Amino acid sequence: MAKRDYYEILGMEKNADKRDIKKSYRKLALKYHPDKNPSKEAEEKFKEISEAYAVLSDEKKRQMYDQYGHAGIDQQYSSEDIFRGADFGDIFRGTGFDMNDIFSQFFGGNRGFSNQQRHYRGADLRYDIQIKLEDAYHGLEQNIRVPRTEACDRCHGTGAKPGTKPKTCPQCRGNGQVKQTRRTAFGMFTQVAPCNKCGGLGEVIEKKCPKCNGRKTMKVTRSIKLKIPKGVDDGSQLRLHGEGESGPGGTGDLYIVVHVKKHNIFNRHGSDLHKKQIISFPEAALGTKKSISTIGDSRETLKIPEGTQHGDIIKIKRAGMPKLRGSGLGDLYVEIQVETPTKLNKKSKKLFMELQNELN
Repeated sequence: MAKRDYYEILGMEKNADKRDIKKSYRKLALKYHPDKNPSKEAEEKFKEISEAYAVLSDEKKRQMYDQYGHAGIDQQYSSEDIFRGADFGDIFRGTGFDMNDIFSQFFGGNRGFSNQQRHYRGADLRYDIQIKLEDAYHGLEQNIRVPRTEACDRCHGTGAKPGTKPKTCPQCRGNGQVKQTRRTAFGMFTQVAPCNKCGGLGEVIEKKCPKCNGRKTMKVTRSIKLKIPKGVDDGSQLRLHGEGESGPGGTGDLYIVVHVKKHNIFNRHGSDLHKKQIISFPEAALGTKKSISTIGDSRETLKIPEGTQHGDIIKIKRAGMPKLRGSGLGDLYVEIQVETPTKLNKKSKKLFMELQNELN
């Protein structure tokens, strides 16, 4: 099912300012908040409006969404990234609602409300790939080899010797952090820091896995199937969810950065293509038809009207690149290059002189 437009979800126009977006979200969020409306429909509605606000309240994410729609957000940001930086605390201040519990329950973790996180997901990875313009036209499927960190297949990511389990850290009692209170000249001072015994993980490994030596992860190179869609442009990013590094809180994502090689015939401008076509002086004067090649391995008939001038541009509809967001093809613009003859025999010179006299 296609995702609804974020502006439509919040009941806003695309030119709405941040203040109006914030006001609309607060009104809807209080209406559908699970503590106030416990129905399943309200829960889904709350998720939907919160995601819309997280994107539209962030200038960079909003610009990406306005330009590319949901495809731009899905390719650029993970679910965690979407909510990172969104100021929900200010919106719900004074309402009595615990946003930490809500976002932990609905979205798989806190989204900027706590100062300490015990488990981080693995790092995102980047893979650059260079393709031909023809590949961008037809789309491309191929396997790529990506070195990454994965959970150890011997201990399944626990770090403990098979048959044993990590134990709760006796120093922090599984909290991953410890409080240290000391008296100063200005009064009592309390400092919270990661537990130095377990490294902030809340657990210790007494018998380490012999394969990963308790590190929980291993460096491997995986073959990953990559599908590049039709119409992809130079600099486009594709996100492969869960194909990044492994971490205690889950795996990161793999971002594919596509570089499209310059073509020796076609120049690309969005979904449109441009090329040059050389014709003779008589063809320009009298008009003609030319069969020309396109990027799609087909041929099109180029109709050149009489009296065509050097530099004139003729458009062939739907002979360009596939549109990445939407349907159909762009257009092909052909720039006419009239070739002036440089070597003329006596007969040719005589004919041109007669033509010149006729035109004068």
